[in-house]
Amino acid sequence: MHWPVAWETGGRAGARGSGGGMAATFKIAVLGAQGVGKTAIVRRFLYNDYSEAPAPSRGRRVYLPAAVLNGHVHDLQIMDYPAIPSFPVNTLQEWTDACCRGIRSAHVYILVYDICCFDSFEYIKAIRQQILETRVVGTAEAPILIVGNKRDLQRGRVIPRHNVSTLVRKSWKCGYVECSAKYNWHVLLLFGEALRRVGCARCKHVHAAIRFQGALRRQRCSLM
Repeated sequence: MHWPVAWETGGRAGARGSGGGMAATFKIAVLGAQGVGKTAIVRRFLYNDYSEAPAPSRGRRVYLPAAVLNGHVHDLQIMDYPAIPSFPVNTLQEWTDACCRGIRSAHVYILVYDICCFDSFEYIKAIRQQILETRVVGTAEAPILIVGNKRDLQRGRVIPRHNVSTLVRKSWKCGYVECSAKYNWHVLLLFGEALRRVGCARCKHVHAAIRFQGALRRQRCSLM
C-alpha cells in the first residue's frame, strides 16, 4: 500500500484529468471540535506523518490526493475545516465565511471526536443534526461517518464504545470507526470506509456498488 501524493491548496479545488480524461472527484469534509486530531488524521493518511506538537487549525485546508480503485482513478478533495460554530444554513453564509467554503456540497462528511472528551462528542452530535437540517436540497443523502480518535488513550474514554457505536449505527444510521492518528491505527480504514460509502451513495446499480466496495480490499486498492 502506497501513501497518496497530495497537493495542498488554500483555494477551491477542481477535478484533474487522468489518463486523457477527467477523473471522478469525491469531496470529503472533515469536521470536529478543536483538538480532536482532525488534521493529524488527514496528515497521517496523506503523508504517514504525525507530530506531538499541537497545531490548531486556523483556516480551511484542502488536499488533492488521488485514489486508484479497481483500475480507475478518482480524485479526492479532502477539506480539513477548523472548529466552526455551526454548519452554514445557506450558500451565502457558506461563501461569506472563508472557513466554511465548499462545506455544503461535500459528498461525504467525516465527523471526528476525541474519545476522552465528552464535549467533543456533543459538538459532532450538534453538527450532524445541522447537516441534516441545512444541506442543499437534493443532496441530503450525503453519508456521514463518525470517527472516534485517540484510541491509544483508551483508559481515558468518557463514553463506552458500545454505547456510542449503537447510537451512531442504529439511531443515527451513520458509519462508525475508531482510530489512533498517533499510532496510525485504522486511519486508512476510515478513509476506505468513507470512499465505500460515497461510492455506494453515488452508484445507481447494486453491481456497481459491489465493485466499488471490492476495490477497497488491500490487494486491489492503491493510493497515488
